[in-house]
Amino acid sequence: MQWFADAKFGIFIHYGIYAVDGIDESWSFFDGYVSHDHYMQQLKGFTAANYHPQAWADLIRESGARYAVLTAKHHDGVALWDTAQGINVVKDTPAKRDLVGPFVQALRKDGVKVGLYFSLIDWSYPDYPGFTKAESRYDAKADPARWDRFVKYYQGQLRDLSQRYNPDLYWFDGDWEHSAEEWHAKQDREMLLARNPMAIINSRLAGYGDYATPEQGVPITPPPQKYWELCMTMNNSWGWQPNDDHFKSANQLIRILADTIGMGGNLLLDIGPRADGTIPEQEVDTLKQIGRWTHKNAEAIYGTQAGIPKDYYAGSSTLSKDGSTLYLFVDGRPNGPVLVKGLVNRVLHARVVGNGTTLDTQVVGKAYWSKVPGLLYVTVPPATLDSEVTVLALTLDGPVQLFHDEVKPITSN
Repeated sequence: MQWFADAKFGIFIHYGIYAVDGIDESWSFFDGYVSHDHYMQQLKGFTAANYHPQAWADLIRESGARYAVLTAKHHDGVALWDTAQGINVVKDTPAKRDLVGPFVQALRKDGVKVGLYFSLIDWSYPDYPGFTKAESRYDAKADPARWDRFVKYYQGQLRDLSQRYNPDLYWFDGDWEHSAEEWHAKQDREMLLARNPMAIINSRLAGYGDYATPEQGVPITPPPQKYWELCMTMNNSWGWQPNDDHFKSANQLIRILADTIGMGGNLLLDIGPRADGTIPEQEVDTLKQIGRWTHKNAEAIYGTQAGIPKDYYAGSSTLSKDGSTLYLFVDGRPNGPVLVKGLVNRVLHARVVGNGTTLDTQVVGKAYWSKVPGLLYVTVPPATLDSEVTVLALTLDGPVQLFHDEVKPITSN
């Protein structure tokens, strides 16, 4: 799990036929917004005519992301590679080519880890029980032979993905419709790890994954799992939807990234390419703005661990692997010196990450006879502030120590 823990930032890519009409991926027919037949008509308009996987990979690397996850198959059952069974873009759309393999190669060329999203659900396959919210094909418990046919089908696709592309990470989805036993989740895990013992699996393999996957909402407190990843959209939609203009700004996303890594997690930020394979200009621009910031502040992001609680610093923070450098993320323009409370350590040096400016520090309220730390103030000259989020580095005299004791009345000084 070490590369994943160190990566901190990844890009999610929802790409599929749903981009033709710009509607919800799979859910639009499941929820009855359109008929299944209407939804599948989009196969005819999916061209990938301007799909340039190396340009995608280069943009992802420029953003500062260390891994990417592509939707190889969503709940609609439309695979982005030439599957032996089921619907796929090679034989069923004008794209007529494998969209997974070239992207995997491009990511590896750029040194970016490869993740593939795979839906256990396949609402379009005749042997899958679920179809829409209002209609099911059959009961899996009442017809185990038919269910077993589906399991063999989806496991065949999964085995094919593994053997062809050998991803570093499998991003499952849809496990809620059946139990781990019904999915044969344990068997899935064993099969994938037999091919690649170093592969990572997310939590949505019915309890057989390696890390938690909170979605959309930034956690208020860190999840209990050691490893976790927040997946989040840039606007309100996973796939491309031309009428969804509710985009988060680069500043908001940088602050979300800082907050997430400050709690020890990763951010998997989603983009939604158009049906022809072009990435919307606003998303490209946002990724480049994030990239400027991540490259400037790399030492405070990658390979770090969760920072100190917000009782001690009213903002996000991270710590170096050895715990002896504390990184403070400063939003906006502070009204006076930046404050850190309860820091037992002595600060050997304070600086601005990315430009090296040495900063003045002052400890206020520390009595020589008391073990209670004083208040640490760090003065940040306005000229050193970043246009988005400024990062400060405090070099400590050892691994970080925080004061936890109750402050009591003085009995002797």
